[in-house]
Amino acid sequence: MLKRLLLCLALTVLFCAGCVDSESGRRCFQQSMQQGKDMQRLRHVVLFKFKQETPPEQIEALENAFRALPHAIDEVFNLEWGTDVSVENLAQGFTHCFLLTFQSEKDRDTYISHPAHKAFVAMLQPHLEKALVVDYMAKK
Repeated sequence: MLKRLLLCLALTVLFCAGCVDSESGRRCFQQSMQQGKDMQRLRHVVLFKFKQETPPEQIEALENAFRALPHAIDEVFNLEWGTDVSVENLAQGFTHCFLLTFQSEKDRDTYISHPAHKAFVAMLQPHLEKALVVDYMAKK
């Protein structure tokens, strides 16, 4: 009963906030609940600057190896990645950015010590000039 009352209240608030009918209200409610969950997630930002002599084929192999990590490590909730396209010229030679999402610090710690991650780091080291890693708890 209380659960229903809270759902009705939430849908009413969403209706007033612009979610016009009950179906779109339900979707808005689900999206806001998902955003609330996202706020608790840990982001792990990894930037790479490769050695100048590293051939493009090797960089592509490293990209593929990094992208394969979520398939080997269940604790990775999400992975996004890309290469620098900024026009500000502030990247300091960092060309690749990988953004991993974890549901907890424990999951991140499991990822860091996982054999697949360690194997990737060993594969990466000979080609890496510099790396930068920043972890933060996502807020909205």
